[in-house]
Amino acid sequence: MSNSGYQAFPVLNQQFIVDKKFQFIREMGQGAYGVVCAAKDTDLNEQVAIKKVCRIFEKTILAKRALREVKLLKFFNGHENITSVLDMDIVNLQDFNEIYLVQELMEADLHQIIRSGQPLTDAHFQYFVYQICNLLVNADCELKICDFGLARGYSENDEHNVGFMTEYVATRWYRSPEIMLSFQNYTKAIDLWSVGCIFAEMLGGRPLFKGRDYVDQLNQILGILGTPDEETLCRVGSERAQVYIRSLPRMPKIPFENLYPRANPMAIDLLNKLLEFDPSRRINVEEALSHPYLSAYHDEDDEPTHSSTFDFSFEVVDSVDEMRRMIAQEVMSFKANKEYSQQRTNANGAGTNLKRRESMSAQDRETLAAAQARATLEPSAAADSGLAVAETAVDPPTHHMEVDDLERELSGVV
Repeated sequence: MSNSGYQAFPVLNQQFIVDKKFQFIREMGQGAYGVVCAAKDTDLNEQVAIKKVCRIFEKTILAKRALREVKLLKFFNGHENITSVLDMDIVNLQDFNEIYLVQELMEADLHQIIRSGQPLTDAHFQYFVYQICNLLVNADCELKICDFGLARGYSENDEHNVGFMTEYVATRWYRSPEIMLSFQNYTKAIDLWSVGCIFAEMLGGRPLFKGRDYVDQLNQILGILGTPDEETLCRVGSERAQVYIRSLPRMPKIPFENLYPRANPMAIDLLNKLLEFDPSRRINVEEALSHPYLSAYHDEDDEPTHSSTFDFSFEVVDSVDEMRRMIAQEVMSFKANKEYSQQRTNANGAGTNLKRRESMSAQDRETLAAAQARATLEPSAAADSGLAVAETAVDPPTHHMEVDDLERELSGVV
């Protein structure tokens, strides 16, 4: 930020200390270690989102998350489906416990859209899933990913993945079975499961697997997908989990057609492939992008791969002092390169952030705008989508064995 001085203003339960050029607009939300507000950059006459990442050095795990988020946001900056970082700041480099991230402002998140009760169409489902609560939506139907503090790297070499999920705390409802049950090796298939859960939530207007705890989460999955075959079960890493699953009555799979009776048959086919219990049989990213349901948006020429991979070597650093130095270095290097980045953006022109295939109709865009408006006015409105899940809710399977030890084990996996 510039040297024109700072100002302070309260946002929820936090005091923001930011450049005077920012004019507070409204509070946007908060988490355990972060608060976000909307503000106006008076120099550029643009609205932005300012995120304060708090209490960074209270715990080693929090310092690692902050370092990870800053590094990943810098690495992906400029990608059309990831929130752009406009600025970073540390108020006092000598003794800081917080950083500020200035990012582009998005109108709503996907959770709000789903909960708005506004009926959505296949065009919305296809567009959102194709681009795939950290998914932000603007009025042009662009979907952008934010928040990388819990992101993880993945290597084709299994030895490099040892322990990489030990801090994994993704929302339980979107967690794949292999993470919960500690399969021998994790793969990128865990992300496809999460996409499937999000897709199901869009189709039905509410989470598909809404477990109260780790054991109940497993029950919810088994109650819909049915009991896995013995081959899959034998590869579950936890012996206690295997014993528990075998102790349950054998459950048949409930067809997704029954849960989403008005959904497009091709949508059901894709959902079946995404929510495959066995990760080795689950559809991969390339296959998902090529699925017929997404054909309206699939364009190989507009799906480039990055020329280099992200360096996760910093994950081995455990010294808080070293992570403090690395975070400060990342912020300062961003600020030093900011002028060059701005020049490059200006040279490329404002039209470089092209929309991905304008296949969504004006009517569909109006529907999304109405959903965003309703989400803002009625954030707790119950979803009433035309494709809502059939009201014959699936009861979790009953069982008669002690599950306290299993619950502790499953919760301890992460």
